[in-house]
Amino acid sequence: MTESLDLPESPEARESSVVADAPLAGVTVLDLTRLLPGPLAGLRLAELGAHVVKIEDTGAGDYAREMMLNDGEAPPSAFWRLLNRGKSVERLDLKRDSDRVAFLDWVVRADVLLEGFRPGVMARLGFDYETLARLRPSLVMASITGYGQHGPMAQAAGHDINYIGYAGVLDQLGDSNDAPIVPNFQIGDLYGGGQAAVQAVLAALVAAQRTGRGRWLDVSMTHEVFRANLIPAVALHRQGHAPRAGADLLNGGVPCYQVYRTRDGRYMAVGALELKFWQTLCDVLGRSEWKARHWSLGQAIGGDDARALQAELAAVFASASQADWTLRFADADCCVTPVLRLEEAVTHALFAQAREALTP
Repeated sequence: MTESLDLPESPEARESSVVADAPLAGVTVLDLTRLLPGPLAGLRLAELGAHVVKIEDTGAGDYAREMMLNDGEAPPSAFWRLLNRGKSVERLDLKRDSDRVAFLDWVVRADVLLEGFRPGVMARLGFDYETLARLRPSLVMASITGYGQHGPMAQAAGHDINYIGYAGVLDQLGDSNDAPIVPNFQIGDLYGGGQAAVQAVLAALVAAQRTGRGRWLDVSMTHEVFRANLIPAVALHRQGHAPRAGADLLNGGVPCYQVYRTRDGRYMAVGALELKFWQTLCDVLGRSEWKARHWSLGQAIGGDDARALQAELAAVFASASQADWTLRFADADCCVTPVLRLEEAVTHALFAQAREALTP
């Protein structure tokens, strides 16, 4: 059953629908996934020009339809709409014979299949990769799970906070007391699941075009973020342990790479990591005596002078509002910028062409 929905499209998806030479024009993707990681992967492929068919069951469908609704708001939610714009939707009960046949009809025409069930579910349905590849040898199937298809935790339940916790990433998102914070940016889902799946699918599509043979991709969100946890790994190799908050170059251990609170309770992001940027910052602040107090000139990262200078900088930034500092640094080439709230970011000129991507 095809569900007729008026799904708003992002600018990228809308452009892809009218440009015949979009990168993935002519590619058909079947998206069996729910919630965030797999649907994001399908969205990104749609934005690249693929025809993405979202296949949901005939009951409740994707759980995201009912999540984060306002009081009295009818589904589907903004959460579901943002992730599934530009896709067509098919409602199929994969346990019913007629719908199983309809699904296989889609498979023989598909280039990519995305699924996010626990390991073994596709096989129990009779749709394991070997079976599907006999019908469509060039099919690329990406299975997105928390902990991979095999191993001691393959069947374990989890969410983003669990994946990044196991991967040593949540430990690095520490506050000033070195306690992990709960980020509202789902690193495991968005990077380890969605983007990692897109990357693997694109590579597999190239190989399939070259050889005529597809492949089954095992995308483990936990393993992907573990592999990407590079900067703490540098410290692990250097000193035998990962740095604590405020003890290393990129986690608050230097004054030139830090966030500072302003007089109105907002924040400025200081990214003057290179010496030239730091010295320009000092010029803007009228503090030329600070120019030599930089990690590249021997200031100990996380040391006494670094902490003292952070306190001095904090006092300076606390003396004016975020708007004042934004104006003062607007034309200074030193990587000092306001920390915007999302409602401010969506109206910023920087995102004029991409604004609709966050408008359900």
